Amino acid sequence: MLNYKKLGFVNTKKMYTEALKKNYALPGYNFNNMEQLQAILSACLQTQNSVVLQVSKKAYEYMEENLIYHLVQGAIATMKSQAKKMKLKPIEVALHLDHGDSYELCVSAIKNGFSSVMIDGSHLSYKENIKLTKKVVDFAHKYNVTVEGELGVLAGVEDYVSAENQVYTRPEDVKDFVGKTGVDSLAIAIGTSHGAYKFKPGQQPKIRLDILREIEKKLKNFPIVMHGSSSIPKEAVNKINKYGGKMEHAVGIDPKQLCEAVKTPVCKVNIDSDSRMTMTAGIRESLAKNPENFDPRGYMGFAREALVEMYKKKNIEVLGCGK
Repeated sequence: MLNYKKLGFVNTKKMYTEALKKNYALPGYNFNNMEQLQAILSACLQTQNSVVLQVSKKAYEYMEENLIYHLVQGAIATMKSQAKKMKLKPIEVALHLDHGDSYELCVSAIKNGFSSVMIDGSHLSYKENIKLTKKVVDFAHKYNVTVEGELGVLAGVEDYVSAENQVYTRPEDVKDFVGKTGVDSLAIAIGTSHGAYKFKPGQQPKIRLDILREIEKKLKNFPIVMHGSSSIPKEAVNKINKYGGKMEHAVGIDPKQLCEAVKTPVCKVNIDSDSRMTMTAGIRESLAKNPENFDPRGYMGFAREALVEMYKKKNIEVLGCGK
């Protein structure tokens, strides 16, 4: 059993308390490789905000459990060294399992040093969701690991998470769910969607802020999480298409709507597809402009720098947590 504190991680309690108090949201950035991880920590160090590093079930399998905490631990050590050189304060980092779909997966993540886990029982009945979520909470809290639950279903496809139709979170259920499960934060469905193709061409995506405000009334000062909140930057889509890709109809969430949402008790906004799109755009552009290059450090390094700028912009302009 690995102790996340000894690995340099923190859980999300203090992070979310400060976010609630100061009225901003923290980024929940998913990563799948070293370059994404480096870019996330570099950007958040520069904008001086805490971050929730997220690993999906598929990424957990792709990178393998034993490598993940070593990779993050090393990246945090590098970040602290950079902070000293730049005369900046090191940032706090939570290592979070995103969309854990079973008790066994959550236990595995906790045993491998994760400081926070999400148990997604939203595909189950309300009663079974409570039962599974509480089981994970009971285990996680023994080790001071924070737990995120989910009510409602987001449409879209991302990794193993797939749903054709949106099921909005019912405000009348949230207090009962939180009370019976003991979760530390709650992911809700209010119109966001997973993946790069969140909406049909011509469709005007709209976040249901009315539902969010009703949930806020039911749960006073309780950390709320928004999934599927990538905006799918047009500049990244254009570059991908310009340099040989085919993503004409990729559509995301309007950043202006996200800015409105983070003025509520939304403490974390999950962003994954924007990272994938920006990295892919950078790689395609670098290879197109330097066709003779076969060194991954060249095109991956170029993409990493593009990611840093994208993350910094999100922290400052959308989430309001960066300086």
